[in-house]
Amino acid sequence: MDHETTQTPSRLNGLTPRQIVDELDRYVIGQRDAKRMVAIALRNRWRRQQLSPELREEIYPKNIIMIGPTGVGKTEISRRLAKLDDAPFIKIEASKFTEVGYVGRDVESLIRDLTELSVNMVKTRYLDQVEKKAEDLAEDRILDLLLPPTSSPAQQPKDSTQDQPSRYDTADDTRQKLRKQLREGKLDNRHVELEVKERGLPVGIISNVGGMEDLENNLRDMLGGLMPGKSKNRRMKVPEAQKVLAQEEAQKLIDMDEVTKEAIDKTEQSGIVFLDEIDKIAGREKGTGPDISREGVQRDLLPIVEGSTVNTKYGPVRTDHILFVAAGAFHVSKPADLIPELQGRFPIRVELEALTQEDLIRILTEPKNALVKQYQALLNTEGVTLDFTQEGIQEIAATAVEVNDRTENIGARRLFTIVERLLEEVSFEAQELTDKKVVVDAAYVKKHLGGIVKDQDLSRFIL
Repeated sequence: MDHETTQTPSRLNGLTPRQIVDELDRYVIGQRDAKRMVAIALRNRWRRQQLSPELREEIYPKNIIMIGPTGVGKTEISRRLAKLDDAPFIKIEASKFTEVGYVGRDVESLIRDLTELSVNMVKTRYLDQVEKKAEDLAEDRILDLLLPPTSSPAQQPKDSTQDQPSRYDTADDTRQKLRKQLREGKLDNRHVELEVKERGLPVGIISNVGGMEDLENNLRDMLGGLMPGKSKNRRMKVPEAQKVLAQEEAQKLIDMDEVTKEAIDKTEQSGIVFLDEIDKIAGREKGTGPDISREGVQRDLLPIVEGSTVNTKYGPVRTDHILFVAAGAFHVSKPADLIPELQGRFPIRVELEALTQEDLIRILTEPKNALVKQYQALLNTEGVTLDFTQEGIQEIAATAVEVNDRTENIGARRLFTIVERLLEEVSFEAQELTDKKVVVDAAYVKKHLGGIVKDQDLSRFIL
């Protein structure tokens, strides 16, 4: 199968930074400055691809630090950006890593995870391309199981006359009739016996110790390939057997070398790594203690962000042109507390604003995946119609602001807690409701949440 050796054209080829921001506006409310910065960073990737190979290699991505409280859209902006570009995207908390020599995850594992994700993305696309052919081959194999093929015409007796239908022709007619029945679903209740191969994987090689998962996975891959695969016969219905056989045929049709080559190129040229909670590893320790490894993690991250080569099971992956987006609240620390070398690799800094009541109202209603739309669709499956009035939405937003101010400000995530609590009774009794239309107005919100909001101790636990 022929595939392009160059990188697959990005979805963003025809989008200007302004259009990218407009696309992000469909899912993320506000934060105009942050959207502009990431849109420019992504457009610069496309611009870089238009340059000569010599100059292209010298232009590095301008990594970004997003500064702002939790729940204001930092992660969502990056995730939606990656979806727009069909780029490999991984989100990881920087606090999960520890300095070499301590129990925890190796920083290089994030590049291995990103590469694995990229391979799966490319492989899925290749499998979609051969899906029809694989289904046809699986259909033939099912027919072989239901009606084993007879001898070919060349093997027929020489004394067979042409004016009489041969056994081969009769078998072929029967096969075509069987194929028609198969496609019409008339054979769905028939059973076939299928030989299923199982990969021989040694189980429990390494105990569940932090930081050892990559080593264990590599050992499983290596030893699993050396050990002979086991086969066992399974009796299953025809539709299930067709799916199994289609997957087997699809795996045979794709070239994994091409998949790996394209996936590595995709990782290197368009990969996005979102480093959350970067502020948790900021600071320089002067003594000993449980946070001794914070500066060590920064120094371990430095070569990955600066540009290095990481060995993965698919081959070496260069990180020079991967876009790194770091984010943190920076309540206690500040970006200047990062080691200077790491600061220099994040030249773009943008501060995200705390959400106002007006922002929360828009978040509830405007985005394509707005919370109000989600609950309306969910309960509509039970025949319940949810009608949110403008006053009701304003009251929900006002409640979220009040609880955020009084307890911990978790931004838009507070809306999930409040709306879930607000609709708990309706969700539980949806099937038994006599009145299938529920109007969520200001009075409804106050009735169901008023008592909890007034009781500060109770609201801390529930909202």
